[in-house]
Amino acid sequence: MRSYSLFTILLLCSAIICIDILAYYWLQSITQFIASPFLKTSINVLFWLFTFGLISAIILLKMQLDNMDPRRKHILVSSLYGLAVSSFIPKLLFVIIISVLYVANYMFSETESLIIVPVVGLLSGFIPFFFILYGVFKSAYRFKIYNHKVKFQNLPKAFNGLKIVQLSDIHLGSFNYRYHILDSVIEKINRLEPDYICVTGDLVNNYAWELRGWDSVFKNLKATYGKYAVLGNHDYGDYSEWASDEAKQYNFDEIKQFYESIGFKLLLNASLTLSHKDQEIALIGVENWGKPPFKQYGDLEQALESVKDVSFKILLSHDPTHWTEEILQCTDIDLTLSGHTHGMQAGFERKNFQWSPIQYNYKHWAGLYKEGDQYLYVNRGLGWLGFPGRLGMRPEITCLELICA
Repeated sequence: MRSYSLFTILLLCSAIICIDILAYYWLQSITQFIASPFLKTSINVLFWLFTFGLISAIILLKMQLDNMDPRRKHILVSSLYGLAVSSFIPKLLFVIIISVLYVANYMFSETESLIIVPVVGLLSGFIPFFFILYGVFKSAYRFKIYNHKVKFQNLPKAFNGLKIVQLSDIHLGSFNYRYHILDSVIEKINRLEPDYICVTGDLVNNYAWELRGWDSVFKNLKATYGKYAVLGNHDYGDYSEWASDEAKQYNFDEIKQFYESIGFKLLLNASLTLSHKDQEIALIGVENWGKPPFKQYGDLEQALESVKDVSFKILLSHDPTHWTEEILQCTDIDLTLSGHTHGMQAGFERKNFQWSPIQYNYKHWAGLYKEGDQYLYVNRGLGWLGFPGRLGMRPEITCLELICA
C-alpha cells in the first residue's frame, strides 16, 4: 500500500474543507426555499458532520497506518478513498457549475432567477454522485469482452485464427475473498474456447496472502494449448515495508508458486516456441519494465536470446511504455500485450472515440495500437486499485484472434 506523507494528507484535507465551505455557501441559496427551520438546520448539521467525520477518519487512518494489519488497512483505505471521491467530485462540480450559472444569470439575464439556477446546480452535484455510486457498486463488476481480429503479413498459416485471451491487473486483494464475483469471468473465458490464455501482471496488490482460496477459481480456466503469465509492478512487494529481505523474497516466491498451482507457466525474462503443424511462433515474457519510479526488472535481450530466429514473435510485458522505449522499431516483435494503466478506471468510450485522464500520462493506455507492422494491445484491467470502482471504463477480458493477411 503506497504511503503518503502527513503533509500530503493535510493538504488533501484542506482541499476538502475549502470545497465544502464553498459548497455550503451555495447550498444556502437552495435551503432558503425550505420552510421548515428544523429541516434546514438538520441539512446544515449533517453536511458538516459528514465533512469533519471524513477528515477525522483520514487523519486517524494516516496516524495508525504503519501499525495496522495490511488486510484491514486495504479495506479501510479503499473505503475512505471511495467516500472522498464520491463527496469531493460532486461538490466540486456543484460549486463550479452553480457559480458559473449565477455569474451568467447576473450578466445576461434581465430578471434574476430565484429557483432555476440553484436547482440546476444541485442536479449537477447529485448526478455525478449517483454515477460514482453506480461505478462502485455495479460497474466495477460489469466485465466486458473486447474482441479484436488482428492481421499480420508474416503470421505462419498454421496459426491462422489463433485465439488468445488476455487478462491483466486482476488485483485479487481488492476482491476481498469474494470468489463468486469472478465466476462469470471464468465462464465468459471458457465459452470463448481460447487457444492460449495470458496474464500480463499485477495479480495481487502487494501480498501473497491475497491469493488464499483463489486457486480453486483459476484452476477452472481452460485453454486448448497453454496458459502463460508475466509479473507486474505490484507483484514484487515493492510497495510494502518488510521485516527482512527474506520475508519479501518469501512473499515473492509464494506469488510465483501460485501461478504454477493454477497451471500457468510464468515467463521471467524467458521465451519459448509454440509449434503447430511443423510451424512455430515465439512467446516471450519479460519481468516488469517501466519508466522511473517503476522498477526495470525486465531484460528483453535475455528473453529474446533463444528465439531470435523465429519469424513471428509475441511479447508479454506489463507496462506499455516498454513498447515505445525498447520494442517499437528496435526489435522484430510483432505483437506486444500489456496492461498497467487500468484506463485510470475512469473515462468515456463510444464507438471509435475514447478519452480518459490517463492519456495525458500514457500515450498508449487502452486498446489496440499499430505503428508500421508492429502492434500493441493495452488491456484495461480486470480489477481495481485505490478507487473501488470504475467510471465509464469497464473491466476487460481481451480476446485477440490472429489472422494471416
